[in-house]
Amino acid sequence: MSSLYILLPVALVFFVAICALFFWAVNHRQFDDLDREAQRILYDDERRNTRADKNDD
Repeated sequence: MSSLYILLPVALVFFVAICALFFWAVNHRQFDDLDREAQRILYDDERRNTRADKNDD
């Protein structure tokens, strides 16, 4: 029973911290465009090749 006196406040502090971080991320538009970052990985090689071609000229 005495461990609950320690674990409950610690769990509440973690819960409040996670909620605060989540709302901070939403307010700072961290979740607005998730598709662009996923597609950036797929098309990264093409962009590097065009940059290398421009530097060779």
